Amino acid sequence: MIGSREQRLSPAIELVKAPTAETKQLLAELDEALSGPYSADQRHAFSVDRLFQPDVRFFQARVDGVAVACGGIAFLDGYGELKRMYSRPAVRGRGVAKALLHRLETEAREAGLSLLRIETGVYQEEALRFYEGAGYKHCAPFGPYAELPPRAIETS
Repeated sequence: MIGSREQRLSPAIELVKAPTAETKQLLAELDEALSGPYSADQRHAFSVDRLFQPDVRFFQARVDGVAVACGGIAFLDGYGELKRMYSRPAVRGRGVAKALLHRLETEAREAGLSLLRIETGVYQEEALRFYEGAGYKHCAPFGPYAELPPRAIETS
């Protein structure tokens, strides 16, 4: 017997050039999930407006026409940073985030970047397992995070 979490999905991944109601809803769900374990000074997310600037590409994944996941890549000096990655709980473990991550990694390669980074909190255990499973390694604070006070990054 195969449970629904094991059933793989084939999402359609689309570039989002401006915030939509669906995009804003996904980001609101992510913000809600992060507001519990992290204080405001420990959340370093790009605003909706910042996600739709020329140096960021933002995508969402659809399953059966419904937006179920999102994520972006910011093109920074010598590396890319994954931004605002989120999958609704109902599609977790079913290949949606993996397909989205693959698209973001492809965007980075096509832009000539060989290094991707992500800032993720210590309480996002499922996300940490996902990124580690995809080959990402823990690292010291980087870029703007390296300049923040210790309290602001103690959960990063």
